[in-house]
Amino acid sequence: MPRSAHESEQEQPEPITPGQGLAVTAEALYITNLLLLPGLAFIALVIVYVRNIRTAPALAVCHLRQTLSASLWAGTLLLVANIIIVLLGGYRSPNTWMVVIIYFTTCHATLVLLGVLGLARAMAGQCFRYPLVGRPL
Repeated sequence: MPRSAHESEQEQPEPITPGQGLAVTAEALYITNLLLLPGLAFIALVIVYVRNIRTAPALAVCHLRQTLSASLWAGTLLLVANIIIVLLGGYRSPNTWMVVIIYFTTCHATLVLLGVLGLARAMAGQCFRYPLVGRPL
């Protein structure tokens, strides 16, 4: 049944949770750091974190802390993968591809999936704690 103009005017959009925009920005920068602009997006995330952590609403603080923690873990895991490659014979060794494939199919893919889940929660106006790599709420 078609709606009249009067009915559509009465419908109000869902209210935006305070800090939701900043939470979405943090999650988007986290995913960008993992997939598109590693390093640059991390620097942008740190800048957003430093500028907003003291004054941001609770939702934004939650997502800022989680994304910064997960980004630091992602960097640590990448460093560990490189150390394992060096210990197994360097970058010219056949073992290199084994470590790279295992790292990307387990660690990196998991971090990206968690980032997408965090982004979905931020867009819904909900807090999210990254399992294993996130800070306690």
